[in-house]
Amino acid sequence: MSSIAIIDFETTGISPNMGDRATEVAIVMLEGGQVVDRFQSLMNAGVRVNSFITQFTGITNEMVQAAPPAEQVMREAARFVAGRPMVAHNAAFDKKFWQAELARCGQDASHPYACTVLLSRRLYPQAPNHKLGTLAALHHLPSSGRAHRALADAEMAAHLLAQMQHDLRTRYGFTELDHALLMGLQRTSRYQVGAYLKARVGGLRSSI
Repeated sequence: MSSIAIIDFETTGISPNMGDRATEVAIVMLEGGQVVDRFQSLMNAGVRVNSFITQFTGITNEMVQAAPPAEQVMREAARFVAGRPMVAHNAAFDKKFWQAELARCGQDASHPYACTVLLSRRLYPQAPNHKLGTLAALHHLPSSGRAHRALADAEMAAHLLAQMQHDLRTRYGFTELDHALLMGLQRTSRYQVGAYLKARVGGLRSSI
């Protein structure tokens, strides 16, 4: 049974291209719809955290200064992921920081990323919006702590992904749900979702 790594970063801003750095990373391993392992650490990238970010996340300069060096944390994170496919809520954001922080310590960052924002737009078009908190409330998912802290958000995204996997099984009859299916689904027009999924499950049955 394959596992998927769900990741979340807290950062000093919106883009590593603008000099922003990660302050915290969390990774939750999901297997068979269940959380089976977790990794979380604050990290010290040698940058200051402004007051807005502190208010938003609760992460202070003192917390970051006492944390392990960013390079050490990212090497540990890469070992934890160990090449597994990855998922994030608003993956474009987390993927940028994953690649930028790993590049600083010479680590490979070429993991495929699926995005629960894109997936939720295909599977739950009726949602009022596709923010993580809104989707968690819509599906009555368990809360794992303060929002905008990496482990709490990664846990919530993992619960959301497990809900999606459950819904794909019950609505369309999938027995196997690999990362490639998620990648294909998020690239599919919302008007073609039903046809795409029926074709995929039909293809799986014909190959058995």
